Amino acid sequence: MDDALPGTDTRCGYPRIRTVPYPRGVRAILDVMTAPTTPTRGYTASKDQLLARLRRIEGQVRGIEKMVEDDRYCIDVLTQISAIQAALDKVGLGLLDGHARHCMHEGAAEGRADEMATEMMAAVGRLMKRG
Repeated sequence: MDDALPGTDTRCGYPRIRTVPYPRGVRAILDVMTAPTTPTRGYTASKDQLLARLRRIEGQVRGIEKMVEDDRYCIDVLTQISAIQAALDKVGLGLLDGHARHCMHEGAAEGRADEMATEMMAAVGRLMKRG
């Protein structure tokens, strides 16, 4: 088309996008600044403590495995299983606390309080179910 304006795309009439090379390192900074952020969870502040506790529980489970391999007394194995369940319950309660204080607070601010309460109560119900 001869009557197209300079600097426009002749197919649609929109301005052309010109790419300009960035100085070294600037592109990486822009990518970091515009990258989507990971959502903050209720446990984010205590994530290191939570991971340490889960690793400790993992070690306890391995200990029970060794107890079974070594043919240890049944009651001793059951006692250790009970300790692991108590530790997992404590982790679960901590997660629920963080969810109630952080995630539900955000949900209420967004007008989703009932939805969040229903979701949390379902999670509590699953935690409370035992064989």
